[in-house]
Amino acid sequence: MIISPLVRSLCAGAVVLTAGVASVAPSAASPAPAHATHRPSGRTQHDDRVPALPARLSALSWVVADATTGDVLASHEPHRHLAPASTLKTLFALAVLPRLSAEQVHTVSPAELKAVGEGSSRVGVEEDRAYRVADLWRGVFLRSGGDAVHVLAAMNGGVRKTITDMRQQAARLGAVDTHVMSTDGYDTPGQYSSAYDLALFGRAGLADPAFARYCSTRSATFPGGLDQSGRAGASFEIQNTNRLLTGTPDVRPYPGLIGVKNGYTTEAGNTLIAAAHRGKRTLIVTVMNPTAGSVYEEARSLLDWGFAADDNVQPVGALRPADVRPAALRHRPVEAPRPAKAPPAVRSAHRTADGRLTSPAGIATVGVLLASLAGSFWLLRRRMRR
Repeated sequence: MIISPLVRSLCAGAVVLTAGVASVAPSAASPAPAHATHRPSGRTQHDDRVPALPARLSALSWVVADATTGDVLASHEPHRHLAPASTLKTLFALAVLPRLSAEQVHTVSPAELKAVGEGSSRVGVEEDRAYRVADLWRGVFLRSGGDAVHVLAAMNGGVRKTITDMRQQAARLGAVDTHVMSTDGYDTPGQYSSAYDLALFGRAGLADPAFARYCSTRSATFPGGLDQSGRAGASFEIQNTNRLLTGTPDVRPYPGLIGVKNGYTTEAGNTLIAAAHRGKRTLIVTVMNPTAGSVYEEARSLLDWGFAADDNVQPVGALRPADVRPAALRHRPVEAPRPAKAPPAVRSAHRTADGRLTSPAGIATVGVLLASLAGSFWLLRRRMRR
């Protein structure tokens, strides 16, 4: 078959334009999996001003993200499905906090405490005593109290309904790596999350003033509750179990740490969502299942790296939804990200949630060109049939 000059010209144009759009895509050897951030191995875009990532990180999965912009600065296996332990309580709080008044008082029934898993951490909630919702939330955030979680879940309509609420909240946040099977993160078959999703939860939590206040509280007085005659039980002090926030003899507090949530179970190992503020930046770091005893120091080294990198790092992905920002930073203007050192076609490209780059103008142009090409072939075949 003889191809007309017009068709030959269109074919050549299609090759050139398609190559031009392809050059906007990441140069990884293989395509990234769905929902993955760009370069999920933990590498960053090369820039001489960016310090090297911390050496000898043992965590199976981690993420460093800017809480203000949602940019993922670096990551390692960010979408790997792992047991979340008590960091899942952040999703529980996101789903239930807005539904219950902080001043509401509730008398705990024996049935509400019966479902607390064996070996779960407890704050000391007692049956047949009345507690304010605000105190129960302090029990959740400071002592990771599974007993407080189950009472709040009962107030929300029960464990089954609350799990549904948590799943819906995860879906709204785009947390597709998370499957909820418990309200408190207790090891349960089929339950998992990822470092990426935990960063989503931490960022959304910081955007809620109540969540931000609870997660940053270092210590509080937990009431003994009121018995049926109205007499108060003995109160006691509770301290936040996040060692980067409170410090211990073997873990120094991290300067500027806001808090968020730590966790541990036999299956999950140590897990941590940590947020810190320094200068104009607020960073979120998530660490999942590192070597025993190293979770806080690995989180510290990743926070140090993120602050040292400053604005020099080119994002490797983004947390979605992008309009969520910490409440403390909402009133501050967000500086526009620095343009990448790349050709104009790349600078104008859009980075999708999975890290792939697409150029809307380029795609539209290719679409028009291919439509024209198809039309030309149709005309040619019509002429040949004549």
